[in-house]
Amino acid sequence: MIFTVAIDGPAAAGKGTIARALAAELGFAHLDTGLLYRAVGVQALHDGRGVIDPHWSAELARRLTPEQLARDDLRSARAGQAASKVAVLPEVRSALLDFQRRFARREGGAVLDGRDIGTVICPRADAKLFVTASDEARAGRRAAELGADHATILADLRARDARDAGRDAAPMVAAKDALLLDTTDLSIDAAVAKAVAYVKGRLPGGAA
Repeated sequence: MIFTVAIDGPAAAGKGTIARALAAELGFAHLDTGLLYRAVGVQALHDGRGVIDPHWSAELARRLTPEQLARDDLRSARAGQAASKVAVLPEVRSALLDFQRRFARREGGAVLDGRDIGTVICPRADAKLFVTASDEARAGRRAAELGADHATILADLRARDARDAGRDAAPMVAAKDALLLDTTDLSIDAAVAKAVAYVKGRLPGGAA
């Protein structure tokens, strides 16, 4: 069976947790597409000694391998900021497009989470969700996760949101046919349950 689930939304809204839980529940493969951009961004920063070169970033994207997604520094705030910067580059996005689309159409089902999955990468996905939460809630979660200052994280998230939503290449927006899932006042279990119920209802036969 080929069945694609596209999950989009801003950082720290819970889309990654929901995507992983969905994949585990349904036995689907999972791809955190943000890791692709984080891997490219971190390497570009390293190679450019703190400066991201657009042309070299595109070349890194073309050379990206699955093994590079296992780096242990891709979850850092620095990696997140680097990802947001390379994600505005059309050449980088184009280089990573085929990688994501091949994954999405793999046999056995796939869950992809990111910022443009339901609108650009997989506009015909079988199920789409847009996971969001208030700025304050997201900053609180990320600050607790990283042990960082809440105000600093809040400023970083808002700056990243502005870049992601305002970029010319595949801006972050909810697909018109996506389920909007606001996790501000939901526990992880409740949010996952809503997502699982929605996706199962769209499976052939209406159930897993």
